Amino acid sequence: MSKTILITGAASGFGKIAAFDLAGKGHQVIATAQVYPQVSDLIREAKEQGVDLIVDKLDVTNSRDIAYIHQKYDIDILISNAGIMEGGPIAEQPIELIRSMFDVNVFGGLELAQGFIRKFVQQKKPGKIVFTTSMGGLWTVPYVAAYCASKHAMEAIAEGLKTELAAFNIKIATCNPGVFGTGFNDRGVDSIFRWYDPAVNFTHLSVFDGAKESLANQLDPQSMAECIVNVVLDDNANFRNVHPKETADFIKQLQIDAWTAKS
Repeated sequence: MSKTILITGAASGFGKIAAFDLAGKGHQVIATAQVYPQVSDLIREAKEQGVDLIVDKLDVTNSRDIAYIHQKYDIDILISNAGIMEGGPIAEQPIELIRSMFDVNVFGGLELAQGFIRKFVQQKKPGKIVFTTSMGGLWTVPYVAAYCASKHAMEAIAEGLKTELAAFNIKIATCNPGVFGTGFNDRGVDSIFRWYDPAVNFTHLSVFDGAKESLANQLDPQSMAECIVNVVLDDNANFRNVHPKETADFIKQLQIDAWTAKS
């Protein structure tokens, strides 16, 4: 049965791949992007590929955009995928950068979800929300701790929604990518150098050089997008979906080790 599915952060990466895939499977997909140039690019690419896609502007930090989207669309499934990463040591990272991540990754995603949840309840219809969180929502990656904190917050929100909305037949799931080559991680590392000053900051520059080297062997994002699509369309999907399996196994071991870690 065809579903109406709205995806945020569909200008690139997992969101874009999933949007085209779901539309190709016959679902009515509303692919949203933060700014109008991204909207134009998505419209052009969908036309070139012969994909029937609705494209609209949605900046999840803009309450007017959110109100417009809530009013305009009735949906069956929300894929809350929009996110940003600002890298850097949390002991020195400018607070305004940390706040901007929470505005997008937490408050924007939650505000959008709340509006659609309200519509699901009022219309007495089942609904589903899938949050793209991160492996960093389940453990803390050094030098992107603030980003991980925002994803930890979304994990807690998703868990709360799962329990609180069960009586309304609204399903909640999370998808937790490992290290995939969408450009997202690279931008997160590059963002450090917009504020870091070796003459002022005490964190050693070689740490960030090592972070760049660690991104040399990122995974193909296609498999993660397929994971998201499978979770979206599976009525019996797991609540938490870490991909790939090697990342899931690694995180599980870290969580066990955390019980005996020293301060």
